[in-house]
Amino acid sequence: MEPKRILLTVTYDGTAYCGWQFQDNGPSIQAEIEKALEKALGTFTRVTGASRTDAGVHALGQRAHFDTDSSIPPDKYPFVLNRFLPADIRVTESVPVPPDFHARFDAAGKWYTYRIHNAPHPSALYRNLTAHVPVRLDAEKMNAAARQLLGTHDFAAFAAAGGQAKTTVRTIDDVSVTRSGQEITLRVHGDGFLYNMVRIIAGTLIYVGQGKLEENCISRAIASKNRLDLGVTAPACGLELTRVEYAFEKAGMTP
Repeated sequence: MEPKRILLTVTYDGTAYCGWQFQDNGPSIQAEIEKALEKALGTFTRVTGASRTDAGVHALGQRAHFDTDSSIPPDKYPFVLNRFLPADIRVTESVPVPPDFHARFDAAGKWYTYRIHNAPHPSALYRNLTAHVPVRLDAEKMNAAARQLLGTHDFAAFAAAGGQAKTTVRTIDDVSVTRSGQEITLRVHGDGFLYNMVRIIAGTLIYVGQGKLEENCISRAIASKNRLDLGVTAPACGLELTRVEYAFEKAGMTP
């Protein structure tokens, strides 16, 4: 049978994992999915993810592809793989894609969400899904500062050491900071993100909300390209890869 390329949508709680990508120092999301595929297909199958989320980062809509000559219908992989996956990882969708499709390099855009529990005491229920900030934050100032991200810029100041990007130019076309009760939510959409970029944005906005940085700090950092003009890198537990988008989905087409 001719090999098929399958695109998965994966959701996971990243608390117990060293990140998406296989590593020697602990369990990874990629390794767990590859183990499930091996049990289902009877052979080792490499999985390629769209985003290399870090240790403790979560996903609602991670995407990943693999090749197989199995007779399993392309849309049935969630039912097959979820039998073998741990409870904190679930495949929610699977579709066939062309043989030259690449989950990472063909991504047209990504949505990230960062959640802050802004209350005197940490949340017992959501402690693994939110970052705790006990001092009340000014969400309106945070939102005003976040708007400075919009557009195409050189985001060199927003890249953590260790990144391997060939260019630090990115386009952010949607961003917002909102409050609902004790939860503050940052949502950001762009064509791509640098290593730890969203966590650096979140940490900077937290400083703005606390009055530790001025609202124009983001514009200043874009101009200076100096990481020291920004705030700390926010904890991984508040970050969620919400959605990875592809051109065929934006156009309402099948792959």
